[in-house]
Amino acid sequence: MVVLLKIVQVILALSLLVLFHEFGHYTFAKLFKTRVEKFYLFFNPKFSLVKFKRFGGKWHCKFLSPNEDAEWDAHPEQTEYGIGWLPFGGYCKIAGMIDESMDTEAMKLPPQPYEFRTKPAWQRFFIMFGGVLFNFILAIILYAAILNHWGEEYLRNENAIYGIAVNELSSEIGFRDGDRILAFDGQPIDNFSSLQVDLVRSQAREATVLRDGDTLTIAIDPQYLPAMLNTPGMFDLAFPFVVKEVQPDSPNAGADLQPGDAVTGINGQPMFIVQQIQRELARHRGEGITADIHRADTDVEVPLQVDTAGHIGVLLDTDLTKYFEVTTKEYNLLTAIPAGAKKTWTTIKGYVQELGLIFSPKTQAYKSVGSFIAIGRIFPDTWDWYRFWSLCALLSIMLGVMNLLPIPALDGGHILFLLFEMITGRKPSDKFMVVAEWIGMALLLLLMVLAFGNDIRSLF
Repeated sequence: MVVLLKIVQVILALSLLVLFHEFGHYTFAKLFKTRVEKFYLFFNPKFSLVKFKRFGGKWHCKFLSPNEDAEWDAHPEQTEYGIGWLPFGGYCKIAGMIDESMDTEAMKLPPQPYEFRTKPAWQRFFIMFGGVLFNFILAIILYAAILNHWGEEYLRNENAIYGIAVNELSSEIGFRDGDRILAFDGQPIDNFSSLQVDLVRSQAREATVLRDGDTLTIAIDPQYLPAMLNTPGMFDLAFPFVVKEVQPDSPNAGADLQPGDAVTGINGQPMFIVQQIQRELARHRGEGITADIHRADTDVEVPLQVDTAGHIGVLLDTDLTKYFEVTTKEYNLLTAIPAGAKKTWTTIKGYVQELGLIFSPKTQAYKSVGSFIAIGRIFPDTWDWYRFWSLCALLSIMLGVMNLLPIPALDGGHILFLLFEMITGRKPSDKFMVVAEWIGMALLLLLMVLAFGNDIRSLF
């Protein structure tokens, strides 16, 4: 059921993003009176699930219809709209344009005024850039809607008063439990949850931390970058070990534990951070321990039993507002739109930095490139509209930025050639564009093989 839910989320999200992307091409093509032959959600090899077309003064509709249709083909001036049966993306077929359809026969015919190839370069530029532009506009709309409906809540780095809890990698680099990270390469970090992301994106060489009241600098060896890319949880949030509830099947159900009890030590060794205590309990699997407890302004010692999994059978109080000053912001429609635009721009810059890591062999970030399987993993196991729309906004930005890559089969390749034409006044030949399209499609195929290979390898 979980797998099915993730598949539904992926298909729904990508359908929305691709539809909006292709609608960008469609909008500018129509604006410049360029013929759009087909506009489809999903691909339709051989036949379509449903298709619509207006001719003879009225709309016509067919279900499970083959692509070859003499009646409909007799009206090429009208756009055919439809839904294909292969649920991967969609397309907008523009007359007189060399694209992934590789319709070279049509390009052999005399150019027509309604075709893409006869339009001025600046109009062709906007037709090609329209898809990316609409993806960014969609991200702004989604982020604005999210902020307007749910607001924004996050923990500022300066308010993480107990500092970080480290994992094995961050400990090896030189960080310690309780460190308060002040800056990477002199740049302060505002959002605590973005510490590791900012570290990786900036490829910082040093971190400034506050440790036991002293400010010190930790040198970061660039050789750790590949590991940092693939090791989540380097900077977990350190917070107190406070009991919310003793579970009924707990080995300590009869012990003197109460809601609100704060553990301040184990076997006389002072510690109060959740992650430190969890590691200590793991060292005493199946053993009895003595926990130092702070309860209502008093300190008591409570004998406890640790099970074989290293747990004492309690639920923790994880309400961060009890331990930290959590920043919350509320928005109305007027303030949400510029905030959504700002968040979109920040996310675009961050994703461009991440792409830079992928194309740098020394980072080995290419090993993290994923396909639909990787996308599916980031969606939650249960339906969560906040997470769903947030991921849609992020994926819309990713789709837009990826399409700007100067690969001929992508919008960015066409835009590159158009910029060349606008600057030099020389238009690449149709033969050159066909060859470039084939090369671009080969590069994309290699990228897909890499992505699927990484996904399959991660399953084992």
